[in-house]
Amino acid sequence: MAKFGFLTWLQQSLWLLLFCCFAASAQQQQELAQLQQQIKLTEQQVKQQQKQLAQVEKKLQQSDRELAQASIKLNQTQQQHDAIVNRQQQLQQEQQQTQQLLLKQKELLAAQVKSAHQLGQHDYSQMLLNQQDAGKLERILTYYQYFNQARLKQLASINATLHQLEQIDAELVEQAQQLAANLSQLKQQQQQLNLAKLKQQQAVTKLQNALQEQGKQLDYLRQNEASLQATLEQLAKLADQAKELVGLTKQKGKLNWPINGSISQHFGERRQGGMSSRGILIQTTEGAAIKAIADGQVIYADWLKGYGWVIVLDHGAGFMSLYGHNQSLLKTPGSRITAGETIAAAGMSGGQATAGLYFEIRNKGEAVNPISWLSKQN
Repeated sequence: MAKFGFLTWLQQSLWLLLFCCFAASAQQQQELAQLQQQIKLTEQQVKQQQKQLAQVEKKLQQSDRELAQASIKLNQTQQQHDAIVNRQQQLQQEQQQTQQLLLKQKELLAAQVKSAHQLGQHDYSQMLLNQQDAGKLERILTYYQYFNQARLKQLASINATLHQLEQIDAELVEQAQQLAANLSQLKQQQQQLNLAKLKQQQAVTKLQNALQEQGKQLDYLRQNEASLQATLEQLAKLADQAKELVGLTKQKGKLNWPINGSISQHFGERRQGGMSSRGILIQTTEGAAIKAIADGQVIYADWLKGYGWVIVLDHGAGFMSLYGHNQSLLKTPGSRITAGETIAAAGMSGGQATAGLYFEIRNKGEAVNPISWLSKQN
């Protein structure tokens, strides 16, 4: 009987152990399933965040593009406006000079008429009857012929001057109409530019909020840096090593600044996320002229993630200069550039909250401190 009780107890213990093992296994499977579900959910969230960030970046690029187009159109219309104003000033000067010439011509004609009138006071019928005055009559007739020819010539000059004045007046009217049309166009384009600026600012805010919400600031900066580095390495291979482009070595410490302004970020300075800057950031005003630091050739002019509208110049001997965050680009790849020539308009493209120029100098692909190469006076 004791033996039977022991066997019963043993069977119960085995069943209990098996039940516990089964329960534990089921719990582990449940936890594993929950973990797999959580991983799947996290992956979906990451994909959703990436999709959201990509959409925000696309909107930022589109707003930068619209702003650049509006800026270029405004710049072109402003140049046309300036040309019309200059032509008007030239025409007004020509009009004054022509009016002065007309006044002199009229004075000369009046003097000729007065002289002819004085000659006309002689009694010609008496001189014709008096043969002794024949020589005098011949001289007077010769004078008359001379004065008549001079008057005809002066009248022709006056008519030509009057015709010239009519042409000037007509062109002035035409220029005034063009100017009025241009001013209206400028007003509309300025409104479009302001709207594009507003869209750009909204896109920048959305990008910054998305990055902050997702904690992707460092990853975003690293991706941008990698994209820029890869682009510059590719450009270095394609750079046109023209013989007349001799690099920047001889101009070290003497190069002109691409734009005047205070430096808000120095070379090597830690940026957001702890990354070191390979260039400098110069604060300036929107639309300010960006100028080439030296003779060169445009080898890149396009929108680049994180840097907005970027233009890169090849200066020969492995030297390149880079200008980023522009509002618009005024040169295209292949263009030859002289030192001091305007190549872009300053802006805040690529996600900048304020207007500024991101500027780099590279020697054989390596970033160097631009301050060492630029002149001491900014």
